Formats: sequence, C-alpha cells, structure tokens
Amino acid sequence: MTDNRQVKFIQGNEAIAEGAFAAGARFYAGYPITPSSEIAEMASRRLPKLGGVYVQMEDELGSMAAIIGASLSGRKSFTATSGPGFSLMQENLGVAVMAEVPCVIINVQRSGPSTGLATKPAQGDVLQSRWGTHGDHGIIVISPSSVQDCFDLTVRAFNLAEKYRTPVILLADEIVGHMREKVVLREMKPYEIVERRKPTGSPEDYRPFGSNGEIAPLAAYGSEYVFKVSGSMHDETGNACSRPENADKFIRHLTDKIDKNRRDIIITREYNLDDAEYVIITFGCTARSALAAMEMARSKGRKVGVFQLVTLWPFADEQVREICLRSKGIIVPELNLGQIIREVQRVNDSKVPVLGVNKVNSLPITPYEILDAVEEVEKCR
Repeated sequence: MTDNRQVKFIQGNEAIAEGAFAAGARFYAGYPITPSSEIAEMASRRLPKLGGVYVQMEDELGSMAAIIGASLSGRKSFTATSGPGFSLMQENLGVAVMAEVPCVIINVQRSGPSTGLATKPAQGDVLQSRWGTHGDHGIIVISPSSVQDCFDLTVRAFNLAEKYRTPVILLADEIVGHMREKVVLREMKPYEIVERRKPTGSPEDYRPFGSNGEIAPLAAYGSEYVFKVSGSMHDETGNACSRPENADKFIRHLTDKIDKNRRDIIITREYNLDDAEYVIITFGCTARSALAAMEMARSKGRKVGVFQLVTLWPFADEQVREICLRSKGIIVPELNLGQIIREVQRVNDSKVPVLGVNKVNSLPITPYEILDAVEEVEKCR
C-alpha cells in the first residue's frame, strides 16, 4: 500500500465488497445466490476482522429484515442477491422505504424469470428495481459497467443511502460481477464518506421523520433517543397516523426527497456527443459493447456517440430529452425485451427514431449488433 492506494486484479463482485468495506459497512446479512455469492463470501471473511458482523440468513426475506434492523442500530448495512432473491426482498424493501432506513441492496442480475439461467447475464430487473415494491415511492438505482465502477459506485451507494435516508440499489449484472480487471482500491478520506445526521436536541423533542423533502436526523436504537419505526403510515414522531392529509404529505415526501435532489444524485457519462448524429443510450455491461461500436463507427466516418446511464433511477429525463432533440436517431441496447427504451420514448418530445437492440438468450450484445441497429435507424430518416 502506497499513499493508501492498492492496485489489484479482481472480480467485480470482489470490488463491490471492497467498496462496501471502504464506505464503512460493518454488517452483512444475506443468502448466497449465483452470481453474487462472492460478495457474501468476502463479507464472511473480512467483516469479523474489521469489527463487523456477517450473518448468513435462512432466506432473502430475513436478509432484508436483518439489514434494516442493523441500520437502525447505527451500523451501515448491506446485502447481495440476484433475481429470485431480489423478488423476495421487495416487501421489506418497502419497509425500508417507508421507514426511511439507509441500506444498500446489491442485485447481480441473471437470466430469468424464476430460477432461469443462474450463471448467465441479463438486465431484466431494471423496472423491478424501480417499481418492485408496492406503492408510490422514490428510489435510487446505480448501474456499474466496470470493476472500477463496482468499487467506486458501491461507496457512492452508501453515501447516498446515508444522505437521503433511503435504500439504494446497486444493479450490477453477471458479466460485470464476474469479469476481472485492474482496479485501484483506496482508503477513503473522511470527507469522502457520508455519515448519517444524528439528532443533537433533547430526546423529548426528537422527531425521527421529516417531511416535504426534509431529511430528519436518525438516532440509533439503544441510544438515549427512544423512537418508533414501522411500515405503517406515521407522522413526524413515528406514531401511527391515518389522516388523509398526513398520508398525502408523507407519500409525496418519499418521492420528493429523491426528485428534488436529482442533480446531486444522477450520474451520466458522455462520449463524443458534441457532433453525434446518432446516439447509443446504454448502461451496465452493455455500455462496453456500445463504446466499442462507437469507435468502430467513428473509424468509418459515422458520427456516433454514447450516453451512459450510471444512475438508472431517478431517470435522467432532462439529459435524454436534450439528446433526442439534437440527434437524428437513438439506439438503446439492453439485455431484456425493452425496459430503459420505454423511458427514452417517454421523454422523446421530438419523436426522433428510437430503436432497441434486445437479447434474452443469455448472450451479451455485441458491438456488431449495435452497428447494425445504427444502420437501420439511419434508414428511418
């Protein structure tokens, strides 16, 4: 280790675990499931040495409940799973949303539905990550496309969870989770780590829940601050409250605290967009094929650019709307039958041609398939 930096050649899943440790996570509860199991394996070995706790749970329902309890006790907590386990987590994910409990859920996507193809890649959980738990709510979902992303964005996921008192989903995929690349691991500086705001007033005056976008401080169970948390509708004190005006205020709050901070939350990456006539809008593992396709197109004189969605939710409405307005065509490659493309079409005010490249046969999308789509969308003009 030199200057608190260490260069390693590791898997994406290993980098995710390293990112969680660097962010200060000290509690993991989970049930091993391909293709995310390496995260649990690393947590089981490393957390006890860091003064943390690893618990292998009986199932994913209990895993999600356990990390909620650990977080409310003051520990940064996380779990990792894949599609079937993520489905089982949805009810308690709703509890974390409603109770405003910071935690991180890692979903390394695989081909499905149901048991599907456990060792094969897919990007089919995009809409589930946004709307899988019931009721109106805001959520933050981040998608890594490299092993370095796996480390850096996991740290960011914990920071956002603590800052906005919300569960954050790191939506990876089998390709990124199992690929090996060089990654720079480092010890984070104190200013790079967000810690939850704690109450400073008297316990009698403590209000554990904010409203109208205000993020209330969060005390820890076992401290002098005694407070109630449940999945039921509550007021600022945590007491049950079923008044219509209160329900309206708090449900809007769960959305507004994310929506009103979009500029702070959303990350996107732009490649050769200044003169791009055709733009590939992409995310996750498919971004790698998109960038290769862009380079191949540019070598042949075609003005193709790439717009990468690092933050999937909240969706980058403004940026995508602007790209549609100044492009001749949009290509959206994704390992599903069309989930992100729906969002692109929603903000496509100029009605520019939008073409999806979709695969659900467990194989990755190739640069050549994206290039074929560029040629096809050119014919739409």
